[in-house]
Amino acid sequence: MYWDIVEVKLESHLVLSVRFSDGTCGKVRFLPTRLRGVFTPLKNPDFFKKVFIADGVVTWPGEIDLAPDAMYDEIKKHGEWILS
Repeated sequence: MYWDIVEVKLESHLVLSVRFSDGTCGKVRFLPTRLRGVFTPLKNPDFFKKVFIADGVVTWPGEIDLAPDAMYDEIKKHGEWILS
């Protein structure tokens, strides 16, 4: 799929840089207000650093992941996806 993630880099705590299989690149930013529920572990900077790609999806241990299609749409439109 064109929205498969092929590269993820940690920019800083709560900010990632991603590249999709079609070459589209952008940032993913978490606002602290988003760090609840399933995303609560991402408050810990050491845990956030454990980001990796699994089957084209940005993922963390414990099956925490981000929807690549929604991410792609926002990055394509705005250059970044802000999770608030």
